[in-house]
Amino acid sequence: MTEPFKDRKLVVVGGSSGMGRQTAADVVAGGGSAVIIGRRQERVDETTMDLAAKGKVWGITADLTDRDQVVQVQQQLAAEHADATLLVNAAGVFLPTPFLNHDDAAYDSYHELNRAIFFLTQTVARGMVAGGRGGSIVNIGSMWAHQAIGATPSSAYSMAKAGLHALTHNLAIELGGNRIRCNAVAPAVVATPIYEAFIPPEKVEEALQGFNGLHPLGRVGTAQDIASAITYLLSDDASWVTGAVLNVDGGVMAGRN
Repeated sequence: MTEPFKDRKLVVVGGSSGMGRQTAADVVAGGGSAVIIGRRQERVDETTMDLAAKGKVWGITADLTDRDQVVQVQQQLAAEHADATLLVNAAGVFLPTPFLNHDDAAYDSYHELNRAIFFLTQTVARGMVAGGRGGSIVNIGSMWAHQAIGATPSSAYSMAKAGLHALTHNLAIELGGNRIRCNAVAPAVVATPIYEAFIPPEKVEEALQGFNGLHPLGRVGTAQDIASAITYLLSDDASWVTGAVLNVDGGVMAGRN
């Protein structure tokens, strides 16, 4: 059995559910270890317990919209996990809201999260630079950063994700000399718990099926679809790939049927 991530430590911001959790599971299964950062204690504990059966896993619980808690996570990462050479920024919030209905709190929820990702990435990247072993960063952007969908008005969300795409390009240039690669994936509709913020959990699957036709491949994505793309970008198989925003979207950006 190959172990593409042997002796590699991954930090997953937003690693206790969905795409982040699946990515962590795949890296641990591939011989690596993982630091899971999540908002809900019970989900962090459940994830770390599940993954610990296959490898070494640590859990950190924090509300990343709380700046003081972000500082605490930075301090913990610098003190305990400066040897990490892999980073995935998977934390996200998605609450479709018409532009004219947005209030300060809704807007800030997106951009405080981006602020946290910015500074947590800075902390992890400093460790990569100091360690001298290079590294790989993958941001989870969005198809909504490329184009708007009338059924899901998402101006603030799209603006935040477009910022992550721009950060990806900037870090690819600035950190390339340290052998640190930075890429992003841009998913379309993917079945993850993020939709539970505005759809009752028992109705999420049914609601998402209504978006199958949006995708030329005829179905919404799975967490594994996205994690497979992320682990490729993390791995040495992508050693000459940096600054890419990879559309993993069932063909949405190619056009329409």
